[in-house]
Order: sequence, then structure tokens, then C-alpha cells
Amino acid sequence: MRQTEVEYMKSKKSFQLAIKRLIDIVFSLIVLIILSPVFLALAILIIKEDGRPVFFKQQRSGKGDVYFGLYKFRSMKVKQTFDEKSKGRIYDWKNGVPDEFVFKTGSADNPNIIKIGRFIRKYSLDELPQFINVLKGDMSVIGPRPEIIEITKCYSSKQKQRLAVKPGITGWAQANGRSNMNHGNKIRHDLYYVKNFNLWFDLRVFLKTVAQVLEGKGSV
Repeated sequence: MRQTEVEYMKSKKSFQLAIKRLIDIVFSLIVLIILSPVFLALAILIIKEDGRPVFFKQQRSGKGDVYFGLYKFRSMKVKQTFDEKSKGRIYDWKNGVPDEFVFKTGSADNPNIIKIGRFIRKYSLDELPQFINVLKGDMSVIGPRPEIIEITKCYSSKQKQRLAVKPGITGWAQANGRSNMNHGNKIRHDLYYVKNFNLWFDLRVFLKTVAQVLEGKGSV
């Protein structure tokens, strides 16, 4: 590819990334405003059933492996939530995260999940506060899901390539399988997105995710 073509492609990508950021800001503002009654209702239900806090904040790996605090509606009992947060999980893979690895967030019948928590997990409503992360610039609406730091510390050089873009509320992997996908397939989908990003691709991911959520398949 000639130098002028390379420069054109870089310019085109930079332009699309600028438009993507604008879309993120406008879309997240609209969502936060329109869904503010839903936020309030969920907050009241969580407090009524299990007290405060309403939100759960966890450190995740963002673009360039820079850590940030990811927001979620709390879905587990207070003691269990913060016990799990303080303990963390230890992974010691030496050659990257195994392809067959599947991260488990816990069974739906886990007694530590509060009643409203089961509902918001099924329909991914616990993820709604992440639009605050999008507005702040930590995340995008579309992109690879932000990974737990303990896992990204074990990434191989190839797996680290998924950190080349901002993480998203939903991504190509989630649109094609959500929580049912093993790590190898997730990485393949995420790297495909990183390599083939464009705004039309983002729209395709968004529409497929909406269909997944409406069907209540797994969790993002």
C-alpha cells in the first residue's frame, strides 16, 4: 500500500473515531436522561430489599490497559458483594488465558443474589450505569467488554491487542454469544472488531445486542 493510501486510511479512521466519540456522548446523555426513572426505580428496589449502596464499582482494564472504575447496579447482598471485591481472584496462567476458559459470574440461583438482582442480571439492567463510564470517556457504547484486571495481567501479546480500543457496553463477542462464549472465541471476535472497526459495524453490533437482550439470553 502506498504512503498516500496509508495516510488516507489513518485519516478516515481518525474521522470515524471522532464521530464515534460524539455518538457516545450524545447517546449516553439521552439514555441517562430518558432512563432516569428506571434508574430511580431500580435504586429504590435495591435499597428496599437490601439497603445501600445502590452501585457497585470495580476496577477494569481499559484502552491501553489503563485501569478505570466500572459502575454497575448492585445485584448481590452487601456483605457478599464487598467480600468478593476484597478477595478478588488469582489466575497464574503463564502463556496467556486458555482458550477454553469461561468466566463465571455465579449461578442464577445463587442465594447471595438479591431478588431484584436476578431480574436486572437477566436483562442486563445492571450494566446501565456504565453509560456514566461512556460519558466520562472510559468506555464506548460499542467495543470489547472491559476485562477484569487479574485476567488481563495474564494476557499473551496477541490477546493484549483487544485492549487497543476503548472497551464497550457491548461488543461483537457479546452480540454473538454473550456470557456463553469461551475465552478463545471471545478473543477472536474482539480482535476481528479491532481490525475491522467502522461505524456501520458498530450499528450492526448494536442491533444484534438489542435482539439478544430482548430474548433474555445470558448476560453481557
